Amino acid sequence: MWKDKRLAKRWNFTDQFKAKVALEARRGDKTVQEIVAKHQLSPNQFSIWKRQAVGGMADVFSDGKQSGPTEAEVKELDAEIRRLAIKNDFLSEGLKR
Repeated sequence: MWKDKRLAKRWNFTDQFKAKVALEARRGDKTVQEIVAKHQLSPNQFSIWKRQAVGGMADVFSDGKQSGPTEAEVKELDAEIRRLAIKNDFLSEGLKR
């Protein structure tokens, strides 16, 4: 952890900026080092954005239908799994007696 809070500033980049950087990477006319130096990014952050752009490219051409569950649905299902696990543990303890 940073000892000085001023050094631990988090940057918030817009989606448009991230897309611009990812497209610049896909063009292939500059190296990764040139792009991260130009935009003052870490190579790790750059590779994350590039991976997200490539992974989400199919969504650009989709007809608006979601291919998977929403975040709310996932949270609801996780909560249900936890409730069922607790019930299962409780009942299995009762059977042991």
